[in-house]
Amino acid sequence: MKKTFPGFPLVLAAMTLGVSLHASVSTADTLDDVKARGTLVVAIDPTFAPYEYTDDSGAITGYTPAIMAQVAKSLGVKVEYQKMAFSGIIPALISGSVDAEGSSLNVTAERAGKVLFVAPFGKSVNAVMTRADDKRLDPASLKIESLAGLSAAVKTTSAPEQLVKQFNVELKAKGLAPIKIVGVDSVDQTLSALMTKRADFILDDITVLGSLRKQHPDNLRQVGELGDSQWISWATRKDDTRLNKAISDQIIAMKNSGDLQKLQQQYLGVTFDLPSQDFIPAK
Repeated sequence: MKKTFPGFPLVLAAMTLGVSLHASVSTADTLDDVKARGTLVVAIDPTFAPYEYTDDSGAITGYTPAIMAQVAKSLGVKVEYQKMAFSGIIPALISGSVDAEGSSLNVTAERAGKVLFVAPFGKSVNAVMTRADDKRLDPASLKIESLAGLSAAVKTTSAPEQLVKQFNVELKAKGLAPIKIVGVDSVDQTLSALMTKRADFILDDITVLGSLRKQHPDNLRQVGELGDSQWISWATRKDDTRLNKAISDQIIAMKNSGDLQKLQQQYLGVTFDLPSQDFIPAK
């Protein structure tokens, strides 16, 4: 006589339900969680003006929060920022403490091994700025050799100062006059050195120079970029491809509509031509 187990149908149902629940869990991801709770939890270190900073009222503002607000709007959710030290942002993201990170990151191959970058919204590169009435440097043909024998106002111990020293090594190897370094303590002092003719040009990041040019549009002239550049982006966890795509799609849509360029001009004083793909460096 064949034996039957009265509880077997219940066990089978439970097993079926378990498989169903497992399938639903495995297909759910952070994007679904964000939409379900109605908030996008973002890690940020708001100390990098004009990209992201805290205003006098304590509100987080700047170029990137303006973009993130549009991303949240496109998802139908609100942004909830979690302030933290910059060094803790990627660990917090990887651990799952936040949904995404909202501080401006230079896109590097090393970071790309840990996180998944969204479409870039910014660019980090040093550029040269002169007085508006100084026409010695031609934007169409600017190169390191163009700066031989001139003087540069740079912040002491900064990356631009190190870059000028590197330029001088190259100029010396070619038998050309070095760039005279006028070291100062602040961006305002680089501007003062330029306008009082103690320096022939300022070398600094394009966003720094863009901010100066916004303040003195008739007195300053940017004449080109020099040195290596890096794209600036946000990141998600590597397995959060749907959330990453949703954020990237909004950034690309803003770029295509011209809204991104308007925000760049408003906050940074400069605009960028940005890639939508293939922007991760090989090394």
